[in-house]
Amino acid sequence: MPFECNFTAEVLAKMLPRNKECDEWFYYLDQIIPDYEITTAPRVAAFMAQCAHESGQFTVLQENLNYSADGLQKIFRKYFPTPESTAGYARQPEKIANRVYGGRMNNGPESSGDGWRFRGRGIIQITGRDNYTRCSQDLYEDDTLIQDPDKLCSKDGSIYSACWFWWGRGLNEFADRGDMLTITKRINGGTIGLDDRMKHYNHFLQLLS
Repeated sequence: MPFECNFTAEVLAKMLPRNKECDEWFYYLDQIIPDYEITTAPRVAAFMAQCAHESGQFTVLQENLNYSADGLQKIFRKYFPTPESTAGYARQPEKIANRVYGGRMNNGPESSGDGWRFRGRGIIQITGRDNYTRCSQDLYEDDTLIQDPDKLCSKDGSIYSACWFWWGRGLNEFADRGDMLTITKRINGGTIGLDDRMKHYNHFLQLLS
């Protein structure tokens, strides 16, 4: 299925000016996203805007959990309700992941290491053993991503997993309406970064026209 808009390697370089590997990224995007019917200007703009925000313009392919004590209380207050509760966790990404993600999303308890093993990866960060399992079964029909979670940090793996997430949650429908608010909520669980996502979206629509 060809693109129905002006999506080229040159346009991608303008979308992601901080990224020095746009030619390679475009090669994979061109091969993969049309299979998920992400071909029109509104769909490509919405998909790329969300992914650009989530991944720092496709430069950060795994979750940054290097939080200070203050950051832990602001972002993860449920797990770090007091200054004392952050002791031994501040600036310890692996310990933070195991604390925050342990015992949910089908992860084992904090001591299992699953929180860190299945932390967010990819351009739309897939998180938790449950999501890794379902993504792996749908994309590879086996447990590839359980055995090798870092595959989501490869260019093709990160794009396939983002498309899997996008398609599975019916986000093309909302992209057709220009409903970035709902798309953001379905990706983020809230509206964090909505202004930046909208800025990317409006810019990308102009580039694709």
